[in-house]
Formats: sequence, structure tokens, C-alpha cells
Amino acid sequence: MAEQYIFTIDNGTQSIRALLFDTKGNLIGKGKQELEAYFSEQPGWAEQHPEYYWESLSKACDKLWACVDIDRSKIIASSLTTQRGTVVNVDKNGDPLRPAIIWLDQRRAEVKGDVPGLWKWLFKLAGVEDVIHRFREKSQAIWIEQNQPDVWQRTHKYLLLSGFLTYKLTGNYKDSVAGQVGYIPFDYKKLKWAKESDWRFKILPSLKRSMLPDLVMPGERLGEITAEAAKHTGLPEGLPVIASASDKACEILGSGGTSPEIACMSYGTTATINTTNQKHIEPIKYLPAFPSAISGAFSSEIMIFRGFWMVSWFKEEFGERERQIAKERGIDAEQLFDELVNSVPAGSMGLMLQPYWSPGIREPGPEAKGGIIGFGDVHTRSHIYRSILEGLAYGLKEGKESLEKKNGVKITKLRVSGGGSQSDAAMQLTADIFNMEAERPHTFETSGLGAAIDVAVGVGVYASFDDAVKNMTRVGKTFKPIPENVKLYDRLYNEVYLKMYKQLQPLYKSIRDITGYPE
Repeated sequence: MAEQYIFTIDNGTQSIRALLFDTKGNLIGKGKQELEAYFSEQPGWAEQHPEYYWESLSKACDKLWACVDIDRSKIIASSLTTQRGTVVNVDKNGDPLRPAIIWLDQRRAEVKGDVPGLWKWLFKLAGVEDVIHRFREKSQAIWIEQNQPDVWQRTHKYLLLSGFLTYKLTGNYKDSVAGQVGYIPFDYKKLKWAKESDWRFKILPSLKRSMLPDLVMPGERLGEITAEAAKHTGLPEGLPVIASASDKACEILGSGGTSPEIACMSYGTTATINTTNQKHIEPIKYLPAFPSAISGAFSSEIMIFRGFWMVSWFKEEFGERERQIAKERGIDAEQLFDELVNSVPAGSMGLMLQPYWSPGIREPGPEAKGGIIGFGDVHTRSHIYRSILEGLAYGLKEGKESLEKKNGVKITKLRVSGGGSQSDAAMQLTADIFNMEAERPHTFETSGLGAAIDVAVGVGVYASFDDAVKNMTRVGKTFKPIPENVKLYDRLYNEVYLKMYKQLQPLYKSIRDITGYPE
């Protein structure tokens, strides 16, 4: 069979990448454009201009075409995957009315009155008033309507970033079902927009169904590359654009996560552990499972919101020496940070970190803060760095155990992707803490590969997702647990880590009451 290629776009928080895969899942070429994650006009705000992403995509494509020499007529289709929960308001001409509100944004809408009708009493009986309150507070649509009514009145379409880029590529107001993750009126169980009688529309009275894009399942066609988009990206005009999913969902598919016994962990800005299920299983009571990149399936997810942002924070605040040495030697700074980790024994000499750098809803609650206990005079910044990695792994192990209970299925495989997975030291301590082999996928670009798998199934290269995953994914490197480390970590996890939040929660509440932080 003649060589065929699949083009995918991965618009993350830190970068946007234009990727080219073959139908065996091999990465043929990559163009990466670094992004300014966001700007803040006020404390806690996180925004970015939507057109900035579109302009950055062009630069990423230029870099891709500069590094590959192929016949572009052999590209069979394209797809895109983006960061979740970033919203864009556009007018009747499709032009953005304000900066996109990024998923990291911390602003809060004012919650006014009760949910209309019987919903108030139903929520009270179910004990989910705090969840509904959080939804209303975090809804960007409510905030915009309250604070920028002129913008809201001129809003023709209210889109996620994936919907905005789909419009720029195809001219269609469409998006993937599996990209709908956010404070939007989406029915996660039925995988479609909620009915206008649903509470999610009732608390957003000015948001109409007509303002939302049409949804298609992963693998279905969103449209074709327009002449303008072809000029902008270098893609052939008329090339099919196939629906994939959000970046996390695509990452799971690109890691080979197709069933509940395979846990897929992402060591990214948000650290997550997911399992894929054929039915909707809430990972945390009253919080939904998200749409999977596999059409009709669901992803039960436990997340640590700041995740590997904490690692970036450490490198920014305490890692100047390593970054400078790496620059002088012309090497990757990650090598030196791995040396920091490996200079410290497993368990960080008793330094224990609880990775709740951002508040949650239930576990942890809204008062949550990060905690580090066990300091002694032997501890250095190397111990702190290793304890961050260990704390994240402890938190995700707790998520693994929760998912096993919810799913009723024992997890037997552990796949780890995301930026942090490129650290051998992080992979090894993960294997030790989980007491499982930790498998790193064959490519770092698992989100882009997941989108390519959706394309391969959608255009008929493979008859099913199972076939596509079998042919396009594989394990690159496996890290086996070290028995003596497993014993140490098991005791620290059970005797210390699992007790930390319960013991520290009253103190976190006092801190919040005294300082007002977090709000």
C-alpha cells in the first residue's frame, strides 16, 4: 500500500504542535511553537487572545514543512486536539469579542439566588449544593454576562478553543463531542448538549442552544480545510478534518488506554489518572466522567489540578543553577534535574508532600492547600524536588485505588505520558510507589497520536479502535519496581500520606479563615 500520512494539531497550554504521523503510528515530523500560556490583567485571571493560537499554528506548520519532504497529497485527513475548558466568544463574523478565558483562570462569578424550579430541592436532597455552587461560580459565561454584558449581547457563538480552531480551519461551527469538558451545558451521560429545560441551561438563562456548535462523534467529519486555512497552514485545500477529542482524552487513546484495566497517567500541567469505560462511571460522587476519544465511551478521571506545574514552579524558583549549566553544556536541563532526584534516597529521608496546590470541591475541599512535613537538618532542595515527584505519585496512586473501587475492575497496566514522563527518575519512582511496571509509550506525542487514531478509524484505515490501537501504539520503555523501595513507599503511603489531609484539613480551614486565601 502506498504511504499515507495523517496531520494533527495539538494545541496545549505551553505549546502548539503540528504533527505528521504515518498509519502505523510513527511520528514523521513535528513543528513546535512555544506559547505564552496566558496573561493576567488582574490577579487570578488567565487569558490569551484566540487569534494568537491561530497565528502560532501557522508558525508551527512552517516548522513542520521545513523538516519533512513529503508529497502533501498523500495526507489523507487531519484533526485537532486542544487544551480543555478554554472558552471563546465570537461575533456574527466569527471574530473574537474578547480574550479567551483559559482553563487556569481563577475568577469567580457571583452566585445569585437559587437554581430555578424543582432543581433547588432535588439538589438539596442529593446533597450536591456545593457542586452546583462551584459550577455557577466557575462558569465563564455567567461571569461574562455579569461583568461584560455588552460582550455577551454581541456573542453569536460561545465556543471552546477546539470549536474556535475548527471554525478557522473549516468555516463550520462544529466541534467534537469528546472535546466538551468545561462549565458548559453538556450532558456527560448522554454525550450531547443538555435539553434547554435542564438545570445547566436554567442557570445560564442568556445562553441559548443556538449559540453552541453542532457536535459530532470522534471519527466523524467536521468539515474540510478551506482555501484560507490551506494558505495559512500549508495543508491541501479540501482535506477532511476529522473530530478527535480533548488533549487528555487523546493522550489516553495514544497511550493505548481502551479498557478499565489499563490506567493512563498524564504527568502534565494537570496530573491525571484515567480509565476508559463503555458506561458512564463517576470517578468522584456527583462529578461526571468525561467523553473518551473512543466514540461512545467514557473516561473516568482523577486529577491533581496543578500537577507537574509544581515541578515547573520548583525549576523556576530553585533550579536556576541547573538551567544555566545545561545551557552552557548544550544539554537538556532534565538530565540535571534527574541527577537531583537520584542523589536522594527513596522516601526523601521522610520529607512528605501533599500536592494540593489548588483548592478542590470534595477531596480535597475548597480550603485545601499544599503541605510538606518531616523537615530535618539533612534536607536540601534535592529532597524537596524528589518529594514533589513522590507526592504527585502518592496522590495518583490514591486515585488508582479509587478508580478500581468505582469500576469494580483491578488495574493491571500502567501507562504514563505527558512532559513529566520523559524523566526516567520520575518513571522509576512511579513504578516503585505503585508497585507496578510503569510503561512509557513509544512516542512523546501521545495526544497528537490519539487524534491520528481517530482519523485512521474515521476514514477507514482501520475497522475499529481496537485495531487502530493495536497497529498504531506500543510501549517504548518499561520501568520495573525495585522491591526495597516498594516496601518503604508502601509504609509511607499507608502510614503517613493517607492520613495527611484528614489531619491537616482543620488547619487549612483556619488558614483560609484568617488570611482569606484561597477564596
